[in-house]
Amino acid sequence: MTNRALLQTMRHTLRVAGRVLGAGTGQRCLSGLRSGQLFTEYGSESAQHESLIKEASLYVHWPYCLKRCSYCNFNKYIPKDDNNHIVSQCLQQEVGTLLQLSQVSCVTSVFFGGGTPSLAHPSTVSDILEAISRRTSLADEAEVSLEVNPTLEGRTKLKDFIHAGVNRFSIGVQSLLDEDLKRLGRDHNAHQALRTVEDARKLCPGKVSVDIMFRRPGQSTASWEAELSELLRACDDHISLYQLTPERGTLLFKQLQSAQVTLPGDHETADMYESARRMLHQHGFRQYEVSNFARNSAVSHHNLSYWKGRQYIGVGPGAHGRFVPLGEGGTQREARTQTLEPEVWIREVQQRGHATRRRIQLGHLELLEEVLVMGLRMTEGITHEHWQLFSPQLALCDIFNSSTDVQEFLRCGHLTLDDGGLRCSWNGLALLDSMLPALLLQLERQIQPKAPR
Repeated sequence: MTNRALLQTMRHTLRVAGRVLGAGTGQRCLSGLRSGQLFTEYGSESAQHESLIKEASLYVHWPYCLKRCSYCNFNKYIPKDDNNHIVSQCLQQEVGTLLQLSQVSCVTSVFFGGGTPSLAHPSTVSDILEAISRRTSLADEAEVSLEVNPTLEGRTKLKDFIHAGVNRFSIGVQSLLDEDLKRLGRDHNAHQALRTVEDARKLCPGKVSVDIMFRRPGQSTASWEAELSELLRACDDHISLYQLTPERGTLLFKQLQSAQVTLPGDHETADMYESARRMLHQHGFRQYEVSNFARNSAVSHHNLSYWKGRQYIGVGPGAHGRFVPLGEGGTQREARTQTLEPEVWIREVQQRGHATRRRIQLGHLELLEEVLVMGLRMTEGITHEHWQLFSPQLALCDIFNSSTDVQEFLRCGHLTLDDGGLRCSWNGLALLDSMLPALLLQLERQIQPKAPR
């Protein structure tokens, strides 16, 4: 998952609750906490909390694509010139600067997203991994993932990426219907996608993920099930399902506005999601997050670090990060955004070593909101031990037991709050967005009066 997609997920779920995530928009900042209070007031001196700031995952954004898909509003650009070498150098420089700023002692995983990172030269990957190792430790078993566009160029470079240090591929199949791929603006066909998955599995068995979309224009539940059946015959041990969401400013959004295309309705979309969950379960896949399914324990450890509220450092144009800037005396986690435009980003990195455009300190409430929103996306939910890392003074039961709305969710079987923690049921996971407003409101009611003034 690109961390742009991660931020869209957080913004969407908080927007559903009538809130806006400040890290992406600048509309919400600190909730009354003075500098230094988060660590002293909320338990950072414990050994467990210390581990949260000593490790981080790393996201590397490659901003270029050969064309823009009809549904995509990610930060990507069509290259005017071949400046891959300059971009690679600046990525290495920004990696070194932000690692020094974070003072982490270990990078646990690396994810190359975009854009189309498979357009980059494989040496870019190896150079960035070396840049990490010069500043800090890269875990021996660190997951190094690369998003691959399943074109001929992407497929023929797979072996070189393996030699460069990649050990997991995420392949943007999106559809196995050529007509739909063309409508989505993709530059590959179904045959190329299946060939890429096949070759990637030979090079990286058990560590190949495929992305596929549902709720595409003109799609039916029956056609979706047939498509999934074909994918299940070819895929490896990880599948990510993404619901197509029209974003303002995209070609797809304009086509919908002018009635050139239509999307399946809410009921059929829900049927597609449920049928996919059922089919994947029948083929041995365990759902471990709203959109992610794995068998043979082939989960994405990088994505899990997002869901578990761990630190992550984002480098490259438009990348987002969440970490404590210990190197400059920082004591609170910050939401950081890098400069969007590649040419401006290059100039800023060359001038000052990094191109952080926006940084916002996360207060205690903001941090817990993210832990709640992200954690409940996992089927295991939020354990008491995990919640205590971020909220040692108020347990899950202290916060949510007094809410009549939460009690109703528990009574209906959509939520469970027991010795294992707080989590959604099978049915509740599909209804998470509708429950989050009440959960976030209750969290705010319980946390705000406790916040020091």
